[in-house]
Amino acid sequence: MRDVPAGEEVTYWVTWLEMTSRPAYPRPQARGRESLLLIRAEAPPPWYFLALYDAVGARHEWTDWHRRPRADLEAFVGDPRVELYTLLGHGWPAGFFVLDTRDPAACNLAYFGLVPEAVGRGLGTYLLHTAIHMGWDKQGVSRLTVNTNTLDHPAALPLYQKSGFSPVRREEYRRVLTRPQRLHD
Repeated sequence: MRDVPAGEEVTYWVTWLEMTSRPAYPRPQARGRESLLLIRAEAPPPWYFLALYDAVGARHEWTDWHRRPRADLEAFVGDPRVELYTLLGHGWPAGFFVLDTRDPAACNLAYFGLVPEAVGRGLGTYLLHTAIHMGWDKQGVSRLTVNTNTLDHPAALPLYQKSGFSPVRREEYRRVLTRPQRLHD
């Protein structure tokens, strides 16, 4: 690992993954876990999405929505085919995911993650497997897709693969860091 200051340009890799059949593992149950509640946001305001996006992704350079036009964000979160779910644990947001079915044959797990305070508590697999089963529950879906990159949490790609996603494409990108980062070489 190496520490990289804000303002430095870095190279990172984006991996696109897909799953073409429902996994054999069962839908996870919340029983036996601390008080958890999964809630779908109905017509969420853009600020709510951005609050979750920043809480989960600020440490991983999730900045793209802050550079896009506000109208794009409003259209994304306001589209009924885009569903935002928040995982509450102990009364506060522990993580979230977004299922995007604007492509009728595919369900894209557009966003997924835990806030830093929830990492390491066993919630990642629970939330991901829940999202995967909910994606497969969508009518007409023949595949699930997701992408991650080397700026994301280092466990992201292995977790997606262990959960049944297979890489289909990988591309190199560059960006200027907005905050100091500890990068994995």
